[in-house]
Amino acid sequence: MARIVMKFGGTSMAGTERIRRVARIVQRQQAAGHEVAVVVSAMAGETDRLVNFCREASALYDPAEYDVVVASGEQVTSGLLAMHLQALGCKARSWLGWQLPVRTDDAFSKARIEGIDSAELLASMGAGEIAVIPGFQGLTESNRITTLGRGGSDTSAVAVAAAIGADRCDIYTDVDGVYTTDPRIVAKARKLKAVTYEEMLELASVGSKVLQTRSVSLAMKENVRVQVLSSFIDDDAPAADTIPGTMIVADEELEGYEMERQLITGIAADKNEAKVTLTRIADRPGAVASIFAPLAEANINVDMIIQNIAKDKGETDVTFTCPQADLARTQALLEERKDQIGWYRLIADSKVAKVSVVGVGMRSHAGVASTMFKSLADRGINIQAISTSEIKVSVLIDADEVELAVRILHTAYGLDAQ
Repeated sequence: MARIVMKFGGTSMAGTERIRRVARIVQRQQAAGHEVAVVVSAMAGETDRLVNFCREASALYDPAEYDVVVASGEQVTSGLLAMHLQALGCKARSWLGWQLPVRTDDAFSKARIEGIDSAELLASMGAGEIAVIPGFQGLTESNRITTLGRGGSDTSAVAVAAAIGADRCDIYTDVDGVYTTDPRIVAKARKLKAVTYEEMLELASVGSKVLQTRSVSLAMKENVRVQVLSSFIDDDAPAADTIPGTMIVADEELEGYEMERQLITGIAADKNEAKVTLTRIADRPGAVASIFAPLAEANINVDMIIQNIAKDKGETDVTFTCPQADLARTQALLEERKDQIGWYRLIADSKVAKVSVVGVGMRSHAGVASTMFKSLADRGINIQAISTSEIKVSVLIDADEVELAVRILHTAYGLDAQ
């Protein structure tokens, strides 16, 4: 017998028939003798609908009341799933964020979980009851409802798994695992049996949409084993234990999988990038800080940063990338501080994309970057910016060439399925 947390996303909960299907999947795990807790998202599209209601109410809405509104989507699905489980003869009940409680800080709409009081939940599960928990929501010390930001239900599921000492956290999505790249772009993409926390964290941060970055970071910190698998399976299919998806595990656990470790684990692409260049900035201490300090204060994440070699006149150009959604704010902030920063021209480009290769094999193998650069050059794809980490190389290219680049690199690194 194992203690398992099962998480179902919005597409899995989109309507009565899909919720009924989820109930049967959950029932099957309990019938196998496992203690089960389920974390659910709102129905697909529901959170967007609730967000629009808030915007219609006021352009400058109160973030605390915003969280009250958007947290209601998960409350609906948790209650409905509990009803469907009861209809199948299972003991089940819903546990809202304030009933556990899931304690968070007071950063409304992007709160971080600080702790979960799991004593009553564990007692209920020990008595054979299936716990159905709405993801995405929590409670401040002053008992105000909070939400964790988009994709927050993944983080909720991992946090619950850590709090109750679960053997595994199963994340059910509309894909059956983590692939070497997006199968919609590369038909020969392969499903991976296992990926390390570090690799999944890098893949999530550079464009892979399978798991939310915060959930992977929390899983690594708390050493929670995470499995990614599909909820869109036939009613007579075996349980998840029998046909696993992709396991997200620590480095040392990979040795337990009979798999040939590739130099590169996966390739990800992110079209949600924008490039900003500031020209003729004074080449002096503090000049770069004056650019990025106001962006940090506005919570704008900056990724790739390139500073050119200073010219004869003691001037330099600085290029960086930021999310497309933040481009207008970034331009406005830099325009406000033009005199303070001292830039001559601001050039913005939203028609760019980031392509990344990720793999722990990079630590012990040279030539990964050169393979990437040569493969792209051979097909006439120009690289506009480069950033690296210990297990990742990312390049910025024209958005129109991103799918071609992914296919070229997938083949170049030998990732194509035979």
